[in-house]
Amino acid sequence: MALIEKTVVNKIEIVGDFKHVQVREDRQIVDDGTDEIKAQGNWHRYVLAPDDNLSGQPADVVAVANAVWTDEIKAAWTTHKENNG
Repeated sequence: MALIEKTVVNKIEIVGDFKHVQVREDRQIVDDGTDEIKAQGNWHRYVLAPDDNLSGQPADVVAVANAVWTDEIKAAWTTHKENNG
């Protein structure tokens, strides 16, 4: 029996006027990569803004961000930050 720890993205949500991408990761401990044996609720959340660098993000997070962060959304976010700095 080999225990393996892995982190998987199990929820991606779009929130707010500026389409922030909220990501929930689940840290799992599995037996030989097949059976999950960890306790529920070992989650980590983070939020990405339209001007964040996406390098190092999982492919599905990048795909969602690229789909919702239009040029219009990016410009509106920049204007918002400038006006509310």
